[in-house]
Amino acid sequence: MSTTTTEELSATTLLRFATAGSVDDGKSTLVGRLLHDSKSVLADQLEAVERVSASRGQEGPDLALLTDGLRAEREQGITIDVAYRYFATPRRRFILADTPGHVQYTRNMVTGASTAELTVILVDARNGVVEQTRRHAAIAALLRVPHVVLAVNKMDLVGYAESVFAAIAEEFTAYATELGVPEVTAIPISALEGDNVVEPSAHMDWYGGPTVLEHLETVPVAHDLRHCHARLPVQYVIRPQSAEHPDYRGYAGQIAAGTFRVGESVTVLPSGRATKIAGIDLLGESVDVAWTPQSVTLLLEDDIDISRGDLIVPSKDAPPTTQDIEATVCHVADESLRVGHRVLLKHGTRTVKAIVKDIPSRLTLDDLSLHPHPGQLAANDIGRVKIRTAEPLPVDSYADSRRTGSFILIDPNDGTTLTAGMVGESFAAPEPVKDESDDDGWDF
Repeated sequence: MSTTTTEELSATTLLRFATAGSVDDGKSTLVGRLLHDSKSVLADQLEAVERVSASRGQEGPDLALLTDGLRAEREQGITIDVAYRYFATPRRRFILADTPGHVQYTRNMVTGASTAELTVILVDARNGVVEQTRRHAAIAALLRVPHVVLAVNKMDLVGYAESVFAAIAEEFTAYATELGVPEVTAIPISALEGDNVVEPSAHMDWYGGPTVLEHLETVPVAHDLRHCHARLPVQYVIRPQSAEHPDYRGYAGQIAAGTFRVGESVTVLPSGRATKIAGIDLLGESVDVAWTPQSVTLLLEDDIDISRGDLIVPSKDAPPTTQDIEATVCHVADESLRVGHRVLLKHGTRTVKAIVKDIPSRLTLDDLSLHPHPGQLAANDIGRVKIRTAEPLPVDSYADSRRTGSFILIDPNDGTTLTAGMVGESFAAPEPVKDESDDDGWDF
């Protein structure tokens, strides 16, 4: 294990990042190489990997097994679930999500990248940019992941040719720029051999940029949400009914963003009732100020009807409430999402009935063109939707808040997650036409 001390860790920043790419591009091997070469693997873990590798007749340890933890993954040789790993160096702490490459599991990439500040997208140097590469780039752009690393892997299989790397990097960067990705860093690597992963490659003296780990350690991180729009989704109303606190009524939840202070004027949404914060309880103690991601209980000056699903916000910074939501979504279910589909919409801690009123466009990944009014979205499609909810919801733009500007659509029959949505995000979709959906008694 790394000999990083507790004092050193307390002074380092945290980077959440995800890996993505097509099947067999080497994502799990890259992650395994990062863990192994940064000395973040326990001795018994490495011994277990060596035993399994030897039983398969492999000469050296298969580092992909460090992340492919499920038996089904090891048997198939592919990643089928998001594998989260924690490791640290003296310069930074990391939480990584190794996501599946198979198109069937693209939905898992959405999960892994939803909280990431950086995404590593792998490309096999022999195959170049493929459809799954474009899909992952589009998802990273939709989720507003600030930093994207293009790792051109298996350079050892193309003779470490600079021309191969340059062509792939140019094609991908042009595509990502059209999507609106703010920053792309291209790195040629061989995860199997360790070239440019943790240590610089001796085979690619034409490359003068950082290794993968060096870039991860130095990329700017701006995940401090304490200065964003303050938002507290209410998870639970606390009424202890004790003789010691007969009138105690607190509203508990995890602060999604921003900072709350005692004495501050706040508004409860969607009701719109205003009051002031009389007290803040944090871990059993009273405090004057609390910020994200702390879990707190707010005490309010006035007795207001508040329940799970309500949102407490500063009165001077309250988002609008609406029953009409327009968003860009990634459809993750096998069943298609259709116009007229009756769904449940989960936003924060609130779940309401909703209807898909229109699907203005679907994104074509090959050339980023928009297919107008496709009528439905199939699994892994990215498109624009218009939704009508049964009750008003206080929603932020996803550009302003990744927490309160996002939602999921749920099948009301079996609870299956259908779609992940980002409010207000757009690929410059065409002007929407007048809604002509049939009136079947489910209009709100």
